[in-house]
Amino acid sequence: MQGNCSHLDQIQNPSPNSDGCEECLKMGDTWVHLRLCEICGHAGCCDSSKNRHATKHFRKTKHPIMRSIEPGEDWGWCYIDEVMIEPFPRRPRTIAR
Repeated sequence: MQGNCSHLDQIQNPSPNSDGCEECLKMGDTWVHLRLCEICGHAGCCDSSKNRHATKHFRKTKHPIMRSIEPGEDWGWCYIDEVMIEPFPRRPRTIAR
């Protein structure tokens, strides 16, 4: 069920900027699960990971929506409205001509 998120119009449907948590890869550290910023494509580790880079990215940028990029998961979270977004809406990609 989709929560009452007032930021769904900001979803950009980006591709991840990296193959893992961007900061953990730079630090040589590990993560538990990955989350994708739906505004800019930042890949960060979840709050179960010791570094919590996805939440730190929100605090730094104020980008409101992330989604899980774990296989088999189809949900997101709005940090501002504090609601789960499930299933996660996908915007069709457009091809520039």
